[in-house]
Amino acid sequence: MGNLVAIVGRPNVGKSTLFNRLTNSRQAIVSDEAGTTRDRQYGKCEWCGREFSVVDTGGWVVNSDDIFEEEIRKQVIIATEEADLVLFLCDIKNGVTDWDMDVAQILRRAKLPVLLVANKADDGKDLYGQYDFYKLGLGDPYCVSAATGSGTGDLLDKVLEVLPEKGKDDVEDGIPRFAVVGRPNAGKSSLINAFIGEDRHIVTEIAGTTRDSIYTRYDKFGFDFYLVDTAGIRRKNKVSEDLEFYSVMRSIRAIENSDVCILMIDATRGIEAQDMNIFQLIQKNNKSLVVVVNKWDLVEDKSQVVIKTFETAIRERMAPFVDFPIIFASALTKQRIFKVLETAKEVYLNRKARIGTTKLNEVMLPLIEATPPPSVKGKYIKIKYVSQVPDTQIPTFVFYANLPQYVKEPYRRFLENKIRENWTLTGSPINVFIRQK
Repeated sequence: MGNLVAIVGRPNVGKSTLFNRLTNSRQAIVSDEAGTTRDRQYGKCEWCGREFSVVDTGGWVVNSDDIFEEEIRKQVIIATEEADLVLFLCDIKNGVTDWDMDVAQILRRAKLPVLLVANKADDGKDLYGQYDFYKLGLGDPYCVSAATGSGTGDLLDKVLEVLPEKGKDDVEDGIPRFAVVGRPNAGKSSLINAFIGEDRHIVTEIAGTTRDSIYTRYDKFGFDFYLVDTAGIRRKNKVSEDLEFYSVMRSIRAIENSDVCILMIDATRGIEAQDMNIFQLIQKNNKSLVVVVNKWDLVEDKSQVVIKTFETAIRERMAPFVDFPIIFASALTKQRIFKVLETAKEVYLNRKARIGTTKLNEVMLPLIEATPPPSVKGKYIKIKYVSQVPDTQIPTFVFYANLPQYVKEPYRRFLENKIRENWTLTGSPINVFIRQK
């Protein structure tokens, strides 16, 4: 099971700067104006050989003064329910505010570890401010400067100490895991119930703690896999508000623990921003993808033209990754839900596909000769040889060239497309590397 760490705190204490520091990225937009973070903040942090996911909650706040604090408070509550550890960020220059006291009260009640982080301790003088934070009742504050990185090493050491060691889940290896994801009300529960039907007794359920996704073993009709269910685990009364943040937090775990993601899209609403957020999570984690357009029974006009338009719209939004199956189904009338399982299984097998080196070179080298990489600064790039790397999570191909540093992204994409044209790797992401020969 992957561990999830959430960063909470009031606006402008440096959540995004800390997020960038931990994930070694410049993903979050940082500025001095409060409430800048809008994009979905999710990334991986690696420290001392262990990896965990980090979520910056700042991205989900509707910025208007009256409901602003209420919104953040909701997020803090969702974060405490979904994460394994919360980093509560305060600003050492401003000291403790009433708002910090409020949040501290929520966090003290939470049943999970909380680390208090006093940010913006940029020089020695600031450190005197740390004693003020003891009144929050959350233990010793960790003084860091997210901007310069000082103190973050000690903080990460503590994070690893507090995070539960990855529990071995009771799920057998070698059996594919399919996660059903999508935004609320796209029909995830209905789909899973349609799969399982009344024959609940064939199904063995392995529930982790309430936080983890629930695995349901499905072995009938010649299938054998685990369904990773994100639907309906949560008590309903909590969900009414911030659905978007909640559903992304919910999906992270399921996606990380699966091989194939079945992304549900509501046919009556089309593809929306939130579907894209979940799709980006799937891509970041290199998972295989099957898109299911659910509630197809509610669409009046089912002509080929409509289907084509729908497919094109989905692929255009998700480009450049367009090689994935799209199935029009209805969980309610059980139309084509069997096809969903068959496709997910095919996609899983594509993920494991091995292509012989001889075959690869026979097909790819003539193609590369016909359209070689564009020359850079008068230098010609020659690709001599290609092979697939064994035992990787997803199909990974290495092309050996004399000047790999000059092969740019568009050409890499061209190579990927040619591999996809010649072999069925539908639904599975591919890695293409260019190395020095």
